Amino acid sequence: MASLTYSIHSQRYKELRTQLRTIRKAAGLTQIELALKLGIDQSYISKIELGHRFVDVLLFIDICIACGRTPDDVFSSLLLSSTSARYFKI
Repeated sequence: MASLTYSIHSQRYKELRTQLRTIRKAAGLTQIELALKLGIDQSYISKIELGHRFVDVLLFIDICIACGRTPDDVFSSLLLSSTSARYFKI
């Protein structure tokens, strides 16, 4: 098995950021609108999407719900389309 990378700059994390941006846009939300729903600053959403900040699992769940998606649905999409599949032979 290849070694896993946990850097904010890894391909796997880039795929997570892309997935979060995609679901936000699919929900028709701007960064400002999503931030207002979550009660956080727009710049925090921007920093997550740009790869300057990690997103923790609780915020991930809240983002998914705010965008009208279930976290397990988003995780499934991420796992099936991501570099993770190569690591874990999904």
